[in-house]
Amino acid sequence: MAKDVRIQKVLSEQGLCSRRAAEQIILEGRVKLNGHPVKLGDKMDTVTDLLSVDGQNIYIPKKTEMVYVMMNKPRGYITTLSDERGRKTVVDLLTEYDLRLFPVGRLDKDSEGLLFFTNDGEFANLLTHPSNGVNKMYRVTVYPHATEEQIIALTDGVVLDDGTKTHPAVIRVVADEPERTVLEMTISEGKNRQIRRMCEAVGLEVVRLSRKAIGPVKLGMLPPGATRELTKAELLGLRASAQKGKQKTLHEANYLRGQQKLKRNYGRPIKKEGNAHSESWTSNKGGNRR
Repeated sequence: MAKDVRIQKVLSEQGLCSRRAAEQIILEGRVKLNGHPVKLGDKMDTVTDLLSVDGQNIYIPKKTEMVYVMMNKPRGYITTLSDERGRKTVVDLLTEYDLRLFPVGRLDKDSEGLLFFTNDGEFANLLTHPSNGVNKMYRVTVYPHATEEQIIALTDGVVLDDGTKTHPAVIRVVADEPERTVLEMTISEGKNRQIRRMCEAVGLEVVRLSRKAIGPVKLGMLPPGATRELTKAELLGLRASAQKGKQKTLHEANYLRGQQKLKRNYGRPIKKEGNAHSESWTSNKGGNRR
């Protein structure tokens, strides 16, 4: 850490909360620097300044060793640092690490599979920020048998119980039996309990869910409850995947803005066969434009 660092960035990198949550608690007046309330955008010297949240001083190590760990989360553990009800948490399985690590994203209690831990808030934000769209692949067992119509609906995107529509997913049928179907589902979003809610939206019940990959990193043969550190190649691959996802999101946003502008100027778009981005337009000003 160094001088002139934005306070919300410091809070995020210390694993106290996400950068967006840090901005919120700053707005609520809960963050102080050298005893004085801070504003959004304020900066600090992490060596000499004293930062506190809700009256508790925040210790900022002069030099932090960044650690990146993957776990095969077993079912029955909740993804949190502590639980008031005394339930088993994923942190209980991190016994060999002395540093304070926090989970990157989450898996619910009844889900299993690949989960990352780190003390690098910037890395965690890179993987979880919606605009970066890092792919996550799940092995999903559903009941009853999934029909072709249900699989197509999941592929195209479904409307969830909160009214939002999911992005298109990549679906592969792994096993198709009379009373159940095993699917491999790849999504780029990270909504709360998204896979379960997607399946519920088309009338399917998830009976087993395991995350098998995040970006280029695969769970492999890591036993349940076991951990290992990510390799340099895996870290580079994850960062590249996030950067690629960010560029894709920006491209899609720019394309949609261009479509909306053309629609305002020339009328309603009519999709042509072939390239999905190739369209002819019916002009409201007379004549056709191509």
